[in-house]
Amino acid sequence: MNAASTKTLDEVRSEIMSRWVISQYPRRQYPAAMIGSTNGAAVHLGAALEMPWLPQTLLVCLQHSVDPDDGKQALEWGKDQSQRLLENNSDLKIYQMHDPNQDRVKVPHVGYFRLKRTRLGEAYKQFLIENLAPGATLFLIECQNTWLATKVSDRHFFQFGGKGGLTPEEYFQDSEKVTNFLSQNGSSHQRWEPPTPDGWFPESEWGFEPELREDVEAFAREHQFKVRRIILDYPQDLSPFVAELYRWWYQQRGIPNHRLLVESFVYLQPWWAVQLGLIPFWIVFNDQTSADRLGNYLNSATPYDEIYLTLFSNGIRSLGIASIEEWRNVLTKARSKGQFLGVNEETYPNDLASFVRHYTELKKFEQRYPSPEPLSLDQFDAFLTQMGHQFPIRWESSSMTEAVS
Repeated sequence: MNAASTKTLDEVRSEIMSRWVISQYPRRQYPAAMIGSTNGAAVHLGAALEMPWLPQTLLVCLQHSVDPDDGKQALEWGKDQSQRLLENNSDLKIYQMHDPNQDRVKVPHVGYFRLKRTRLGEAYKQFLIENLAPGATLFLIECQNTWLATKVSDRHFFQFGGKGGLTPEEYFQDSEKVTNFLSQNGSSHQRWEPPTPDGWFPESEWGFEPELREDVEAFAREHQFKVRRIILDYPQDLSPFVAELYRWWYQQRGIPNHRLLVESFVYLQPWWAVQLGLIPFWIVFNDQTSADRLGNYLNSATPYDEIYLTLFSNGIRSLGIASIEEWRNVLTKARSKGQFLGVNEETYPNDLASFVRHYTELKKFEQRYPSPEPLSLDQFDAFLTQMGHQFPIRWESSSMTEAVS
């Protein structure tokens, strides 16, 4: 991951970043758009309905040099950088993240700043006005996942640790496993030294900053758009829903729906999933929690004949990582074929080339299907009425207080 020099900070503008996002989408009429929390399963939902996704959260990485196990040092370094960002961007909140466990390879040299929009902004608004059909629907994705964080200012929050195999509390507690981990990685510390947290706040990567909702709903009222809130407690909660939606959709199209593609973290290939007739299931990371949630889905779903599995490699055997043996066990749940995609089983999780290799191996699949017509909102609602109650997701309309499924 490339990190920018802090010299470039004064050039960062939320509207420039928003214009880059909307430049990814053709200018035409869409029946719907998604706004809100970052989520891999939501990418596939957008692909099925062929609607643009406008993320609330964007990542800025900055060069620095800090002790990975001294969160207080990282926070002090980040104060000035955050202030510079905020002075030029009144519509952002900054969630500075420092994870000495899963990001250990990078955090001595890279500072992570996740910028969350509190307002839509002119670029997003203009894109929606020009490209949404009259009466279109805005899907507002709200992941309620939170983390222990330090409130540095009204718009700057510092998060020590990240979503994965450790709970937020474990990053703040003395434990033998943390001491052993630090010793194994040559640290001079016996425990982590994070700033004292002030409470629970939206998780930096996946959590939703609720201040944006009011602006989206006001914009929708002004332009007579509908708002449908998709409320999740945990980012991976959307994955079973999207997988079963694709399974239902493929059945409607008359193509096989028994092949599962498990995608890990940023390893996302929505176009290839549709072209190859693969059912997408996104997992948050390479950790045990993600593996367990995937296993729970496979234990309850109609069995798949084939399962293909990508694995994000973060370059370290972090605390809470699921072993390669655990992932092999996932593949045994396939009735006829379970296979890794792009994974070097001998070097995982140091297999950084998997970032490219999972894509090149996916391209070798020979079975192709014609590009489908997008799933319509009527079809989506039919599935939601039929199957929606099975999933831990709340769907709410801006014009009503009760959940619709």
